[in-house]
Amino acid sequence: MNDPFGVVEAQRPAGQLVRYGLVGIASNISGYLVYLLITYWGVEPKEAMTLLYIVGAAVGYLGNRQWTFTHKGSVLASSFRYFVTHLFGYLINFLILLMFVDRIGYPHQLVQAVAILVVAGYLFLMFKFFVFQRSKSEIRGTE
Repeated sequence: MNDPFGVVEAQRPAGQLVRYGLVGIASNISGYLVYLLITYWGVEPKEAMTLLYIVGAAVGYLGNRQWTFTHKGSVLASSFRYFVTHLFGYLINFLILLMFVDRIGYPHQLVQAVAILVVAGYLFLMFKFFVFQRSKSEIRGTE
C-alpha cells in the first residue's frame, strides 16, 4: 500500500511511540533548558514548571493530534480529554517536585529531569488510549 505521508505507520504503536518521542524530545529539551534558565534567574521551581507546563501542553496538542496519533475524531472532545489528562500530568509533576525537592531536599534540577520522564510515560499511555483513541469504525477499517 502506498502511504507517502506515513499515516498508516503513525497508527501503529511503534510508529506512534517514535513520533511521540520525537515531539517530546524536542519540546522537553527546549522546555527544560528554559526551566533551568528561569530558575537560575530566581523563579521558584514549581512556578517555573507551571508556566512551562501550560505552554508545552498547548503546543503539544497540535503536534500529537495531527502527527503522532493522526486523530480524526472530534476536536472538542479530544481537547477536553487532553486538558483533563494534562491536569493530572501537571499534578503528578507538582507532587514529585513537592515531595522530592521540598520534603526530601533533592536538587530541583535532577528531580524535574526525572519528573519529565515519568509524566511523559503517563501522557503517552493516556493520549493513545484515552485522548486520541481511534473510533470503532477506524479500528475496523471502515472509515
